[in-house]
Amino acid sequence: MQSNRVLAGLPVPIYASPMSLPMLDLASQAGFRPSSAPCNTHMDLAEALIQHPQRTFMQRAVGDSMEGAGIFDGDLLLVDRQLAPQHGDIVVAQVNGEFTCKRYGCHDGVPSLQSENPDTSSTPIQGEIDIQIWGVVTNSVRRFRTA
Repeated sequence: MQSNRVLAGLPVPIYASPMSLPMLDLASQAGFRPSSAPCNTHMDLAEALIQHPQRTFMQRAVGDSMEGAGIFDGDLLLVDRQLAPQHGDIVVAQVNGEFTCKRYGCHDGVPSLQSENPDTSSTPIQGEIDIQIWGVVTNSVRRFRTA
């Protein structure tokens, strides 16, 4: 299925197609622990990761400001526009025309977009700053091998 959506005034194509992948009904241990034999099932990856498919888009993370939250340069972010941001959520926002990924919060009664890297600054949401929150980051996907 293909349709066009408009996000913050920009048309964004949305493609939705099921992708069922085999899934082992086991957790992968980061060490050795004997376990029982796996039970093979199938899982639709989009269904597992996306709650509102018609209101979700992907965007690539750039930079190191969210490394403390486990989001690294090049990761793919799944962003849900249906969810209203709550204190502590990670969001994608447009600040004075530039896109950013930050943690949404409120400190001393002032809402802000907070970095998860002590070397980068947070952005208070007040005054003449033009901020538009595009959505809440629900998942990130990291590639470990490129070839």
